Amino acid sequence: MSTLNPYDTFLDGRPVQDILFATTNAVEHVLAVIGDDKVATQPAPGKWSPAEIVCHLADCEIAFGFRLRQTLAEEGPVMQPFDQEKWAATYAGVPASQALEAFTAMRRWNLRLISAALPEAAGRVTTHPERGTMTFQTIVETMAGHDLNHLGQLQKLART
Repeated sequence: MSTLNPYDTFLDGRPVQDILFATTNAVEHVLAVIGDDKVATQPAPGKWSPAEIVCHLADCEIAFGFRLRQTLAEEGPVMQPFDQEKWAATYAGVPASQALEAFTAMRRWNLRLISAALPEAAGRVTTHPERGTMTFQTIVETMAGHDLNHLGQLQKLART
């Protein structure tokens, strides 16, 4: 596993932009399979419910979007890490449909930026305080691996 992209083991060989384009529809589908009666149910104590996972995806889309824009706009910026558990403290009671709507809108906005920036901006550098120097392309790859990680969690919950 790459220290720059902790989600690279989830990448499946497809172009990362294809993964990013497909994720919101895949999440919508798996939420329908899970059903309204189980979407807010935590699978185990301390584990996120399907709705909370989608809230997390929406929050991460904000963070990724900022990181992408900062990498394009500044020379060698330093990213601000965040504590996902502290951000998750606000998720209780948020409907999965609302989180998916936010995630979908922000993903479309970020994909517009990514599509316009690549391939020219692929090598623009930024620094993650915990992971080191990475590129715009690494952020995009991290987004795709992160998507597949959480989509896999949702799919597993749909089967239980």
